[in-house]
Amino acid sequence: MSLIQKIHNQLVGKEITCTALVQEKLNLLRENKYNSVNVVLDELALEAAAKVDAKINNGEEIGLLEGIPFGIKDVYMVQGTYTSASSDLLKNYKSAYTATAIQKLLDAGAIPMVKENCDSFGHGSSSENTVFGSVKNAINTSLVAGGSSGGSAVNVAAEYTVFSIGGDTGGSIRQPAGYNKIYGLKPTYGRVSRFGLMAYASSTDTVGPLAKSIEDIAIVMNVISGKDSKDQTSIASEKIETSVLTSKPNGVRVGYFKNFIENDAIDPVIKTQFLATLEKIKEAGYSVEALDFFDADTLVSTYYTLAMAETASNLSRLDGTNYGERVEGKNLKETYMVTRSENFTEETQRRIVGGNQVLSQGFSDAIYLKGQQLRKEIEAAFESDFDKVDIVLSPVTPSSVPKIGEVLNNPHAMYLSDAYTVGFSLGQLPTLTCPFGTETGIQVTGAKNKEQKILQFANFLNQVQ
Repeated sequence: MSLIQKIHNQLVGKEITCTALVQEKLNLLRENKYNSVNVVLDELALEAAAKVDAKINNGEEIGLLEGIPFGIKDVYMVQGTYTSASSDLLKNYKSAYTATAIQKLLDAGAIPMVKENCDSFGHGSSSENTVFGSVKNAINTSLVAGGSSGGSAVNVAAEYTVFSIGGDTGGSIRQPAGYNKIYGLKPTYGRVSRFGLMAYASSTDTVGPLAKSIEDIAIVMNVISGKDSKDQTSIASEKIETSVLTSKPNGVRVGYFKNFIENDAIDPVIKTQFLATLEKIKEAGYSVEALDFFDADTLVSTYYTLAMAETASNLSRLDGTNYGERVEGKNLKETYMVTRSENFTEETQRRIVGGNQVLSQGFSDAIYLKGQQLRKEIEAAFESDFDKVDIVLSPVTPSSVPKIGEVLNNPHAMYLSDAYTVGFSLGQLPTLTCPFGTETGIQVTGAKNKEQKILQFANFLNQVQ
């Protein structure tokens, strides 16, 4: 059942007060035993809760999201709050405005509880690349939380928040959702405005929810979606009909990428679990087709070539002059160099250097333009595949959840953990992680703007587990 609907019913029925609910969550967040919290928004939350209680006591109707506590990955602007991107450079930066997606939730009456720990500027796949210390997995604290939206996933899994808003560039919602056994949606690119989200790679950055149920994902998506004059890449989208999600989808053609499964890099346990899930789908009467696709190494190389180039460009504005902590040098040039060297994490520096190399004279034609061409070929391949099937299923990751410390100093291993997520980002496709199918979850992907279809099919998958 939808947790949002359950809490709404309790509030309306006066079984609980919003203030008591919020105070309970604030107490958990202050404990911060998973290191998932950067800033607790206690004053903001309690003030909003008091208004909800007043409305209920006055006999006024409240909306479905009114009084529902939620978390915000610390890469979103919320006016008057610290927005650090888990970095030293911005640790004392206060937002001057509020991101569109967050503002829509505030307008709907949802209650912001916390700015959540994440990989610095979204650069990482484990939420260890953060100045606030590694986020711990909600199920096993010796394991990583996944990244970069690790704090967001953990807070939902631990029920510190009812839902959280993460950001997904190459798997940053989907992978931590799988690691913490919750749902996480990367919507179609542009379905949710990126205005107020700190840019990592602008052509794949997406805003999406993490929650404990498919219905809660749909409820949040219906509020945050839509065209925004402040984001020219945003698109209009149809409402997700939550009443349809519980009905069995008919005539759905299912596909999977056989080279993902026949790859030597995949953990045998994950492979066995994924194939067993496919058998359940066949037993339920659906056709399942093996598809050819680009190998994982090509997808990872293409994604990181373009993502590093875009992040080098996007982060060039952060030099301590207009934003962030400034470290004074002997002259202006040295000030820029020292500020960026001391305030960016090692992984962020690595991505900036890699991106500048990709874009530099003599390399851009051979590397960056080749990456752009490959991306077009990947997008064309997806279009062809979705002429044959309606849904593509894939593991979230090729291997099991690492222990804390295992990948922090092994960038290559970190990049390869994204092998099964980055392709869908390059294709700008909607993809949902479900907390079953393999030990790190299963991805349900559809063609652009087919969020309702993938949520409906995911609900069916949940029934046959």
